[in-house]
Amino acid sequence: MDQETADLLTRTGPGTPMGNLMRRYWVPVLSSSEIAQPDGAPVRVQILGEKLLAFRDTEGHAALIDEFCSHRGASLFFGRNEECGIRCSYHGLKFDRTGACVDVPSAPQVADRMRIKAYPCIERAGLVWAYMGPAGKQPEPPEVEWCTLPESHVFISKRWQQSNYLQAMEGGIDTAHVSYVHKYEVDIDPMHRGVKALDYIKADGNVIFDIEKNPFGLTLYGRRNGDADSYYWRITQWLFPWFTLIPPFGDHSLGGHVWVPIDDENCWAWSINYRPDQPLNDEEREEMASGKGIHVKYEDVQPISWRPRANKDNDYLMDRAAQKDRRAYSGVFGFSEQDASLQESMGAIQDRTKEKLLPTDKAIVMARRMLVEAALELDQGVEPPALHAAAQQVRAAGVLLPRDQDPKPWAQDKIQQVRGKPVYSL
Repeated sequence: MDQETADLLTRTGPGTPMGNLMRRYWVPVLSSSEIAQPDGAPVRVQILGEKLLAFRDTEGHAALIDEFCSHRGASLFFGRNEECGIRCSYHGLKFDRTGACVDVPSAPQVADRMRIKAYPCIERAGLVWAYMGPAGKQPEPPEVEWCTLPESHVFISKRWQQSNYLQAMEGGIDTAHVSYVHKYEVDIDPMHRGVKALDYIKADGNVIFDIEKNPFGLTLYGRRNGDADSYYWRITQWLFPWFTLIPPFGDHSLGGHVWVPIDDENCWAWSINYRPDQPLNDEEREEMASGKGIHVKYEDVQPISWRPRANKDNDYLMDRAAQKDRRAYSGVFGFSEQDASLQESMGAIQDRTKEKLLPTDKAIVMARRMLVEAALELDQGVEPPALHAAAQQVRAAGVLLPRDQDPKPWAQDKIQQVRGKPVYSL
């Protein structure tokens, strides 16, 4: 990859081609619970390189506005959330959730020209989503399956990852690494252990890929040897531009991620578990809240940093003895911590001009190409892909099929337009 393409892919601030593209989608900004109370304390938020302020107004509406007052640039984080707006503590200017300045005590006549930036918000699946793109281009709300379910069916956490979004998301696309870095974790994690799929994943590390380009993104068909006359197909979904869906394991809940840039050197990794047809039970929720599965334990600081307890400052609590006696493949425990340790080790922004790719990286190459093409085409007036909600109603799967059966027709019938359909898992 040349440096120009690498920069296009990884730079997402205002005015960049990739930043312009990502702003055309609904962006998960923070959990609704972080601004639970009307007129409660505002929360600083940084997304796509922009410093913003989230709050809930008197009427209960979620809001996302510029963090800084238009008068002298003071942070509105120190302002008063009252009577449907944030009032700056410096000189009393007040801004509502649309960014309109509704009061300038010392000069009421100039209020109209004191407006600040604000983004429309919606709430789905217990998250606040914002649309940060141009007016008149706002897409339908996201329809990824977990977004459409009752909150009782879904558990969502987030963690701060200290790397560019792309190398984090590429880990979500790359299903080949499961046979290595997560090889022993799957035996002890309560949300993965005891399922037949693990036998195939461990026995065959030479996964062979077939990738299908779809209106919503990519479907990844990872083939491993199954029983005598079958293949185990691990089918992963990448939904444009930042959703990944993880093939399920046995009767455990389904999983997925959203990879959202904070700035060019940090990202939010949202982790989701859900059941399409029933609520998650108390035991499952307790396991997720304690950091099992794709979730993490956070470092013990207040206010919460959303940073994992195992992080680069402590070498991810790496245990060389556990690495040697095969309790942890890399010596790091926890799925997300294992991934983060390797992805953050690449540097804040991986130098892709030096990488030497393998056949298992085919999906990553295709996803990069789709992102680059969409960003460049948007600059030419071509609308980006997967804006229609119906295209997002797909599911990941794990299935054993006869060796002479093409998994693509099977997938079109079983894991697209998934409402009301059973989960396919091993």
